[in-house]
Amino acid sequence: MIARLRWLTTQWTLLVPVLAVVVLVFIWGRHLPGVLVALVSVILAVSVLAAVHHAEVVAHRVGEPFGSLVLAIAVTIIEVALIVTLMVDGGAKSATLARDTVFAAVMITCNGVVGLCLLVASLRHGTAVFNPEGTGAALATVATLATLSLVLPTFTTSKPGPEFSGVQLTFAALSSLILYGLFVATQTVRHRDYFLPITRQGEVITADDHAKAPSARTAWISLGLLGLALIGVVGLAKGVSPAIESGVQAVGLDQAVVGVIIAMLVLLPETIAALRSARRDRVQTSLNLALGSAMASIGLTIPAVALASIWLSGPLVLGLGATGMLLFALTIVVSSLTVVPGRATPLQGGVHLVLFAAYLELAINP
Repeated sequence: MIARLRWLTTQWTLLVPVLAVVVLVFIWGRHLPGVLVALVSVILAVSVLAAVHHAEVVAHRVGEPFGSLVLAIAVTIIEVALIVTLMVDGGAKSATLARDTVFAAVMITCNGVVGLCLLVASLRHGTAVFNPEGTGAALATVATLATLSLVLPTFTTSKPGPEFSGVQLTFAALSSLILYGLFVATQTVRHRDYFLPITRQGEVITADDHAKAPSARTAWISLGLLGLALIGVVGLAKGVSPAIESGVQAVGLDQAVVGVIIAMLVLLPETIAALRSARRDRVQTSLNLALGSAMASIGLTIPAVALASIWLSGPLVLGLGATGMLLFALTIVVSSLTVVPGRATPLQGGVHLVLFAAYLELAINP
């Protein structure tokens, strides 16, 4: 019995992704009572931890910046599927879901995750050091993607309200795909060194020296289990989303809070992985994860919802309101000042976290 318990404690990362998918099959499309919502939430939390573990195994095998790219793209693809599914099921009330979720992903990653990582790394190691060339390129891409997709619709006049016309939406979708593809090529091929962790003397760290890289077989197994875990995370998040929506309505909160909660659930694996890298003084890896997630969220979600809008009957509202645009503009300005020196103190981390707190406060009390 003791041996069996010991085996379970060491192999739980192999079992949990399978368990999550099995539970997902049984709960899909069903109304969950309160007890089951609590149980599914526990399985969801453990699945997040399993996803982080397998993502780190894959990242260690392929090295940076490919490792952070794998997790960002995997999470975002399933996030897109979740958004489109909820939009199809939600009717008119889901018109702003894509905007709210994407904007929440941008604010969570650029302020919440970045702020936490800078704070953890600077408190633990004195200052947080990273490569401003790679981080600046990522930030510029995020700023351009978000402005084209979330700010411009507020000012266009082809359609009433903060919506794109069909031609404008097509242009935004194609621009998102092109910019994201260019960034991935820059990150992984032409200027890969810009996105590798650096030492405090500015030297590039080309490999982790703390442990031997896993075998190819182990990495492939972890990649498959990572996919299962992420499917479980997003599917179970969708399963509990009706309870989330009911709770939001019961306490009288704005519908945008649903997008915030969904984004926080989906981005939890990347947040944990980024914090672990920050604790190990690999701040560049943390920033790759944070900004890469924001970029992938916009670059893949906007084309997906543009395609889905062909058969969606309701409106697709993408334009931010005045409060959202002000917070976004302040985020870009502050992030630029953080990136330029290539090092940060706890002050910069605290500034980003205050911006994130302001975003949450205004989402709850608009």
